[in-house]
Amino acid sequence: MQNFDFYNPTHIVFGQGRIADLNKLVPADAHVLVLTGGESARKNGTLGEVLAALGERKVSEFSGIEPNPSYETLMKAVEQIKRDKIDFLLAVGGGSVIDGTKFIAAAALYDGDAQEILFTFGRKISRALPLGSVLTLPATGSEMNSGGVVTIKSIGAKLPFGSRLLYPVFSVLDPTKTNTLPQRQLANGVVDAFVHTMEQYMTYPADGHIQDRFAEGILLTLIEHGPKAVASTDYAERATLMWTATLALNGLIGAGVPHADRAPRCQARQAAAIRRPRLGLA
Repeated sequence: MQNFDFYNPTHIVFGQGRIADLNKLVPADAHVLVLTGGESARKNGTLGEVLAALGERKVSEFSGIEPNPSYETLMKAVEQIKRDKIDFLLAVGGGSVIDGTKFIAAAALYDGDAQEILFTFGRKISRALPLGSVLTLPATGSEMNSGGVVTIKSIGAKLPFGSRLLYPVFSVLDPTKTNTLPQRQLANGVVDAFVHTMEQYMTYPADGHIQDRFAEGILLTLIEHGPKAVASTDYAERATLMWTATLALNGLIGAGVPHADRAPRCQARQAAAIRRPRLGLA
C-alpha cells in the first residue's frame, strides 16, 4: 500500500427534512451568499426551504453557475463577495455548483491573479472562505471532497484544482431533493459515480485490499440499485444512490492506492495544454 494522508472534515447531514438544520449549521452572524445554477432550485422549492432555514441572517444570492462552471462566470461571484463583504458561501445544487463555489471560496481571498489557482492545480491556495452545500444531484462527490474542475473559456482549458481548505464545512444530503430530476440526469449521476470508483479501482496493484473491497461494494451497489433509483422516486433507493455517489469520491477508497485520473502523464498533458492554450483540454 502506498503512503497516504486521509483527512475529511466535512460534516454530512443526511436525510429527509434536514435542510432545516441550516439554522444550526451556518453561523448566526454570517453574511451568506447562496449560489445556484439555473432556476430549478427556485422552481422546485428547494431554494425557498434554504432561505427559510437561514432565518434572519443576512443573505445574498448568485445564480447562473453553469454545468462545467466557467472561470468567467465564477469571477462575477467573487466581485459580489468583495463588494458586499460576504463571509460564508452556501452552494445549492449538484457538482458543478459545488465545484464552482469551491473555486470562488479560494479566489475571493487570493492575492494575485485567480487564474493561478487553476494553473497550479490549487497548490498556491493559502486561505479560503468557509462553504457549505445542499446537494440536489448525486453524481460527482464534490459535497465531501476538496477538489473541483473549472473551465477557462478564453483559452479553452478545463482544469482541476484542490486544497484541504476547500472541504465543505457541512453538506446537507436530502434524497427527496432528487425527486424532480429528469431520469437522464439521475442516470448520468450513476455513471459518474461508477467511473469515479473505477478510476481508483482499475489501476495497478498496490495491496490496497480493503480499499478494493470498499470500491467493489460501491460498484455492486450502483449496479444493483442505480437502475432502481432512476426508475422510481422510492426514498430508500434515492437515499442509497445519494450516499453511494458521495462515498465514491470522498477519499476513502483512494487512500493508499494509485488513481487513474492522477497519473503523471495526465498532469503532463494538462500542463502542456496550459502552455499551448489553443489546444485546450478534453
